[in-house]
Amino acid sequence: MNKYTPQDIEQSWYQKWEDSKYFAPSGTGESFSIAIPPPNVTGTLHMGHAFQHSLVDSLIRYKRMQGYNTLWQMGTDHAGISTQMVVTEQLAAEGIKPSDLGRGAFVEKVWDWKEESGDTISKQLRRLGASLHWETERFTMDEGLSKAVLEVFVRLYDEGLIYRGKRLVNWDPVLKTSISDLEVVSEEESGSLWHFRYPLADSPGEYLVVATTRPETMLGDTAVAVNPNDERYKHLVGKTALLPLVNRAIPIIADHYVDQEFGSGCVKITPGHDFNDYDIGRRHDLEIITILNEDASINENAPPKYRGMDRFEARTAVVADLDALGLLDKIEDHTLAVPRGERSGVVVEPFLSDQWFVDIKPLADPAIKAVEEGDIEFIPKNTENIYFAWMRNIEDWCISRQLWWGHRIPAWYDDEGNFYVGRSESEVREKHDLPEDVNLEQDADVLDTWFSSALWTFSTLGWPDKTPELETFHSTDIMITGHDIISLWVSRMIMMTLKFIGEVPFHKVYIHGLVTDADGQKMSKSKGNGLDPLDIVNGISIDDLVAKRTANLMQPRMAQKIEKATRKEYPDGIMAFGTDPLRFTFFAIASRTRTVRFDLKRVEGYRNFCNKLWNAANFVMTHVENQDEDLNSSEIQLTPVDEWITSEFQNVTTAVCFAMETYRFDLAAKAIYEFIWDEFCDWYLELSKPILNADTISDAQRRGTRQTLAKTMEATLRLAHPFLPFLTEELWQKLPESVRGSGETIMLQAYPATDETLINQVAQDDIAWLKKVVSGVRNIRGEMDISPAKEIPVMFANGTNEDRERLDRFSDLLIPLIRPEDLIWLEPGEEKPLAATALADEMEILVPMAGLIDKEAELARLDKEIERKQKDREKTEKKIGNPNFVEKAPEEVVQKERDKLKELDSALEKLNQQRMSVASI
Repeated sequence: MNKYTPQDIEQSWYQKWEDSKYFAPSGTGESFSIAIPPPNVTGTLHMGHAFQHSLVDSLIRYKRMQGYNTLWQMGTDHAGISTQMVVTEQLAAEGIKPSDLGRGAFVEKVWDWKEESGDTISKQLRRLGASLHWETERFTMDEGLSKAVLEVFVRLYDEGLIYRGKRLVNWDPVLKTSISDLEVVSEEESGSLWHFRYPLADSPGEYLVVATTRPETMLGDTAVAVNPNDERYKHLVGKTALLPLVNRAIPIIADHYVDQEFGSGCVKITPGHDFNDYDIGRRHDLEIITILNEDASINENAPPKYRGMDRFEARTAVVADLDALGLLDKIEDHTLAVPRGERSGVVVEPFLSDQWFVDIKPLADPAIKAVEEGDIEFIPKNTENIYFAWMRNIEDWCISRQLWWGHRIPAWYDDEGNFYVGRSESEVREKHDLPEDVNLEQDADVLDTWFSSALWTFSTLGWPDKTPELETFHSTDIMITGHDIISLWVSRMIMMTLKFIGEVPFHKVYIHGLVTDADGQKMSKSKGNGLDPLDIVNGISIDDLVAKRTANLMQPRMAQKIEKATRKEYPDGIMAFGTDPLRFTFFAIASRTRTVRFDLKRVEGYRNFCNKLWNAANFVMTHVENQDEDLNSSEIQLTPVDEWITSEFQNVTTAVCFAMETYRFDLAAKAIYEFIWDEFCDWYLELSKPILNADTISDAQRRGTRQTLAKTMEATLRLAHPFLPFLTEELWQKLPESVRGSGETIMLQAYPATDETLINQVAQDDIAWLKKVVSGVRNIRGEMDISPAKEIPVMFANGTNEDRERLDRFSDLLIPLIRPEDLIWLEPGEEKPLAATALADEMEILVPMAGLIDKEAELARLDKEIERKQKDREKTEKKIGNPNFVEKAPEEVVQKERDKLKELDSALEKLNQQRMSVASI
């Protein structure tokens, strides 16, 4: 076989799998289903997606091979805001505004764009080996899902669980729409805390000092609040203050929300522009005054001077005017979390507007109960606390968005402002007996994207129709997703599915950690540390990588910084590692932590692992090709080595299956890696060579080893297939049919199951002893810098009778592995020569050093190396002991230095032991 080159095999195998419909449900066996978290139709795969979908694919492949009737349901989300923004930007490049086209024509443009570019994410998923059932792919705006959305809305409205009302929402003044909490990104920024004097109405010359981070909103203040326990202000509660610039009398109220320690302990209350103030306003029945327009300019409710100003322009003007009146007490530097729209990047405003809401509490109670009673299990268990914290304090859900792209709200208004809800205009007219001459206009708003996504597990299977797919595959078995959307998606799926299907959407929720860079930093455009998974699979030049990381960055200095760092880290770009090494890296790092660090060096290591498996298969092929007679013979004799690897395979099968059933992908990868690299490649292949080639071995033993070699290789490929699908398929296909059978593909073969009758503890103990002897001698060679090719005397002492028996029995295997001049057993009382020593339990393994090394030269070399390591250790210890370094350096940098110190201590211990061994010669 040629060398391992993933690009030569991966895409061709995927095409064959898809063309052969191997991803489709088998129609037999117990069902096992997973619904993909629908990626945005506008989107591309990032590292988190690739990580998540790799985990799911391994589960689906594992269950498919176990004989389950598997479905991995594919679909994409229409992604209201982001899709509308993409198309709007494309039109802008042509000098066209959406308003120039009108709603209908604009929506047609979006559909055109979806048809042209909407399959990018699908192509990327295929490149990662995702075995999704493409033939039933759904889209949240397709006819069937739109029907489901309509049905849910109307039913909820008819039950009084959807209502229209005026509430405070997150408002994006650029997009001019309400947005969900998930679409708001809050990051700490440097700002100011302004302290203003509000005069007391009945006490000329006296005033209260209020502290605020948003001076412009004071134009809409309707109260000043203090803590009821604050002795400084108790006497003022119930009195009034005069709102500067507006000259409006506002009450001084007491509320426990106020933090006495923040600022002056007095806060301005603006119910129309702050979520907390809105709650206070409702508690105290305060007037709600809105002073902003939809574009965040100042409206007619403010004094004439400020009307039409941008909010930040108004901020400057308000501060200057208060200062001129002598009412600016002081300004302090202040760090605060500033909410920005994820898509537009502008500061989001709490904004009072007419919106549609779901009365969520009646839906939340059964959903809480479902998790409390174990109908749904969160993995890890502690992640259910995120769910409970959200659900037990849940607020009504704002489901309307001021967009054109999305599911239009099924409500129609007459000319008098009355509205009617129904599945269509004709249904509304019939239901409410409205004649054709009554003008009706449909609500201009669309539904929150999360509304349709909340119906995902059942709508994709055909609901509201009663389909065979819905009957067979719902409830789904597991949902694999991240921490960030437990509140905004997982919880809503549970609520909606319980409401409309009467069962849970999934039985388990596996919450994976956030993929960060190697230093534990979140991957982001601004940091320039993001990686595209497809660049790792296909490779990318350094110039293209720089161009990708610096594209659309508005700040030249930041772009230069990112380019410099990128060229330093990847001077030659990123090589094409292929899909399997990337996938295996994901499995290996899938620990149950909130973050998982991704290091490209691990991908390189796992590519070496794939290459090792490729070479192992090459070795096996050279011994099984054209050997059908031996492979089919029943006249065989298994050696202890064959019995050992067969037993070890049962152990690794048990470990991998247990790991997969408990969703410990990292432990499954670890078990497979250690078996293939350590046991099969490093030991069994080496131990099989003397058996296959030695004259002293019987034909029956040789046939036994040949069969064991082939069977273990084939079974190992099946064991590793869910993790390394392309490599295992390629190698499995190259095995003779006498080994693998006549199946068309490895992905439809049976997954290995443990056969406890093949677990042989005697063989495991025997080969464990053999490995200790070989490792002991090899360690001595390494420590003493003795060439592996040089024959050396090897002696044994202080062993048991069983050690002696094993030495006799395995000497034919030991000789080619340790290359001894001779194997000598020292009798009790017999003098031991000066020798380097290793232990195999109580038995000593001795290699006399006389004539093997230059003692003085070796001591000098070791002393030099010890001195170098000691200096490095002192430097590292000094750095860690420096309080300034520990306090100011990022935690991951400090941890790196601590890890380095441990490594240096370990290296020094080994070097000193080695020196003692040499000195004793």
